[in-house]
Amino acid sequence: MKLHCEVEVVSRHLPALGLRNRGKGVRAVLSLCQQTSRSQPRTRAFLLISTLKDKRGTRYEANSSSLKGFLSAVRLAHRGCNVDASVSTLTAVKTSEFENFKTKMVITSKKDYPLSKNFPYSLEHLQTSYCGLIRVDMRMLCLKNLRKLDLSHNHIKKLPATIGDLIHLQELNLNDNHLESFSVALCQSTLQKSLRSLDLSKNKIKALPVQFCGLQELTNLKLDDNELIRFPCKIGQLINLRFLSAARNKLPFLPSEFRNLSLEYLDLFGNTFEQLEVLPVIKLQIPLTLLESSARNILYNRIPYGSHIIPFHLCQDLDTAKTCVCGRVCLNSFIQGTTTMNLHSVAHTVVLVDNMGGTEAPIMSYFCSLGCYVNSSDMLK
Repeated sequence: MKLHCEVEVVSRHLPALGLRNRGKGVRAVLSLCQQTSRSQPRTRAFLLISTLKDKRGTRYEANSSSLKGFLSAVRLAHRGCNVDASVSTLTAVKTSEFENFKTKMVITSKKDYPLSKNFPYSLEHLQTSYCGLIRVDMRMLCLKNLRKLDLSHNHIKKLPATIGDLIHLQELNLNDNHLESFSVALCQSTLQKSLRSLDLSKNKIKALPVQFCGLQELTNLKLDDNELIRFPCKIGQLINLRFLSAARNKLPFLPSEFRNLSLEYLDLFGNTFEQLEVLPVIKLQIPLTLLESSARNILYNRIPYGSHIIPFHLCQDLDTAKTCVCGRVCLNSFIQGTTTMNLHSVAHTVVLVDNMGGTEAPIMSYFCSLGCYVNSSDMLK
């Protein structure tokens, strides 16, 4: 019986000598072995600890009480399972057995890509670049310890929703692929609590869903060289975002909630920002419809909603509601105007928007009432 684990050998004599144990385990194979000698016909049980530096291992004789405790712990760990475990012979551990302890693997060519064997289960960092992948290898999605997944420079067109099952994933690099979207399912997965860095540069993405703003642990987001025509309207909810790069896209303007960001670095160079509209677009409804009034109250009072309570299209309307400069929300009754924002108001370091040295960009503003519009009229040009 063998157990792959981290082992720390503690000496009870060190405290008496004024010394301390290292307090750090090492990757090892722990085996329960037996040996029968001619002089002692009785079978003796040993615990054998083998490491990469000591493949033959160090033996520790197991007395009846400690052996009973060890087996009890194993039994508790596998409670409910019918395990038929047999003891191992006293043999040296093979180097291949330590391959399961790999935490990082970097593959940068097709010829090195593993086809006949699985990835080591203990991987925390996996890079498979320039491998010609057209889809995400499902074997990668079994690596539950993954913290960094780099699939850059491939031909991936679609992401499986099961990427969201990688509960420890912090960095996801999809640079230079053929992606056209980032699914709602991924936005609503466990990535909401784990993902901190996302690189979607050099793809074919035109828009990100409003649910994308649920990835509130994001600190770094790269969207360069896509076909973006808009940011998610709730982008201001990415309260931890510090690095945002979306150069060379097709953004005509920024959403009103862009003002709520607090960035260290911002790059919007090479976007097709439009000229400001002189006249506002007025879509006020007086009096408010029942739908508009109800929607405003639901959002203002933060009443939970979902497709299991109200129709799906109403959920979409609530998700994409406009935010007035006063902080309230509006659905179909609003005044729309365009203002200019100096990007230094939301970012410490700003890459020039154009070759003329500009750091300003148009931003779409919404007003829930005529009063809000009049009070904020000095914002408009």
